Amino acid sequence: MELDLNILKPQERVSLQLRLLYEKAGFRQYHMGRFEEYGLYQENRRFLSSEQVITFTDLDGRLLALKPDVTLSIAKNAQVAEGGCGRFYYAENVYRPSQESHTFQEISQMGLECIGAVDDEVTAQAVSLAIQSLALTGRGFAVELSHMGFVTGLLDAVGAPETVRPQLLTCIRDKNQHELQKAAAAAGLSRQGTDALCRLSGLTGPWEAVLASAEPLALNAAMGDALGELRTLCETLEAQGETGNLKLDLSLVNDMEYYNGLVLQGYLAGLPRAVLKGGRYDPLAEQFRPGAKAIGFALYLDELDRLTDQPAEPEGKVMLNVALPKGRLGDKVYDLLAGVGYGCPENYNDTRKLVVENPAAGIRYFLVKPSDVAIYVEHGAADIGIVGKDILEESGADVYELLDTGLGKCRMCVAGPKDFAEDQSRALRVATKFVNIAKRYYAAQGRDIDIIKLNGSIELAPILGLSDVIVDIVETGTTLKENDLKVITEFMPISARFIANRASYQFKRKEIETLLKHLTEVTEQ
Repeated sequence: MELDLNILKPQERVSLQLRLLYEKAGFRQYHMGRFEEYGLYQENRRFLSSEQVITFTDLDGRLLALKPDVTLSIAKNAQVAEGGCGRFYYAENVYRPSQESHTFQEISQMGLECIGAVDDEVTAQAVSLAIQSLALTGRGFAVELSHMGFVTGLLDAVGAPETVRPQLLTCIRDKNQHELQKAAAAAGLSRQGTDALCRLSGLTGPWEAVLASAEPLALNAAMGDALGELRTLCETLEAQGETGNLKLDLSLVNDMEYYNGLVLQGYLAGLPRAVLKGGRYDPLAEQFRPGAKAIGFALYLDELDRLTDQPAEPEGKVMLNVALPKGRLGDKVYDLLAGVGYGCPENYNDTRKLVVENPAAGIRYFLVKPSDVAIYVEHGAADIGIVGKDILEESGADVYELLDTGLGKCRMCVAGPKDFAEDQSRALRVATKFVNIAKRYYAAQGRDIDIIKLNGSIELAPILGLSDVIVDIVETGTTLKENDLKVITEFMPISARFIANRASYQFKRKEIETLLKHLTEVTEQ
């Protein structure tokens, strides 16, 4: 009886096809147990995405862990001939904390690792297999490449202090130019250096065009070498006919502790986040084999089962899905966009509908609660949205932050009674609805706090003795004054930000940037 692959779920079908692909390419399957000695992760925690690991003591008294990572185990245990290159593939489950559910998640991965003598040929094979892996899904896909050497070389060239580099890299990764400019200025970088960092977000697109734009910006040998590696790789893939879904994005950065060269991510149409991630990770390989190099990637199979619930968007005009906050801010943004051709025939204020659209303009608006905008965008229900910086920071949503609109300006403050005097001998009691923001603010100061979460009338808490201070948004300060309270510290400016889903940006970049251009023009008037 012939096996009908169509009866299988996407994850099951692709797993079988990937195994055949990797075997034909000369890779050997690497299988490992579910548990690993905890000491491996403790000693190499800088290479983990999270230091939180599920541990337990076995019957012999050894401290074991449910493995949070596959690559670390392969790098440690795989047998590689002296001077050779070990090629391995795997299909394993890992266990990592989920920010969304606040619990541990079992994640199904399939991927490959090349460890040892990794040269240009091995690198090209790994990237080629990443492209072929996504093509097997039968969906539209996009692969973006970058090189950590170009970004770190630029940071060296502009004299960025080591202490601020993580913050700068986060801004670069999020295409957040307004915050990048502020962080660079605060770090004492020159105007020319700041401009050079900001140009990274524009270095994205077809590989030949990006390299042509980037080569004049190579300020040192590291940057030149990185571009040389990318050119060699892309020329090889071009000769193999595999660059149709490939682009470079030199603002794609990842953990400097882990990746030291090429980095890549892959997206599938209809899924809200990258389903494939990988790159060059020599520092980890050298932990176990001095002088070894390594490259690999992982495909997150769990994401593929979402394809059954996510029909492909019909061909024709591309529709941009916009999460619009209900209320004054949403009304103002809608009026601005309607004025430049993005309005809808049906005014959402005159109807009880939660979705209004204009197919001719390629726009569809979702009316959502302001605190939910970032979540709709992060999960791909909306391609773009307008959200307050307070909500964005509190949610921790993994999105591109493309523009500070300057609308709805206010600030995040610590406030308390007029006669407030802090008692350093005990934990500070803080009332707020912005729990994550408050925790991060006081953690940076090394201050112990007790959080009291409230959802409204925050000013009442210190008045009634429920808290010492509050962390809240202040616009005019009138409410504070009328209740004998004062601003103690202002620590975060707030305004409305234009955000985009990371996957949507891959497939609808032209439409997103066109709308962004119009919004920028009207908000800067």
